[in-house]
Amino acid sequence: MKLTSVLASAALVSFFTFSDVPLKIINPSLAQVSAQETNDTTNLTVDQKIAMITANKGKPESAEMMRRYFPQELSPIGVQPGGAGMVVNLYSQKSNVTFSLCTNFDVVVAVKKGKVTKFPANEVK
Repeated sequence: MKLTSVLASAALVSFFTFSDVPLKIINPSLAQVSAQETNDTTNLTVDQKIAMITANKGKPESAEMMRRYFPQELSPIGVQPGGAGMVVNLYSQKSNVTFSLCTNFDVVVAVKKGKVTKFPANEVK
């Protein structure tokens, strides 16, 4: 086998593996759905975002929502026992809200407005 055919095969495999082009070809509405989801998150108020994360506390999607709703604005301000070991308290100065994230299961376990360096033990269990 020639080197060029191996490289061409590798390029095609990586293109279809790491892109969403095949999904758009198969079902073009998927591209519209992901664009709508992105727009929906930017139109929510901070209180609505917090309410959605609070409603999903302890569920796997809660950490992803937190990262999506508060991109590049979360800073760690404390670590404490809780969850399945330790939890990290992340504060958004822009939105003035603190999240407690269980890093073992990647879920939000507590949410409060304001800067909270340590949550009560019963909230982060």
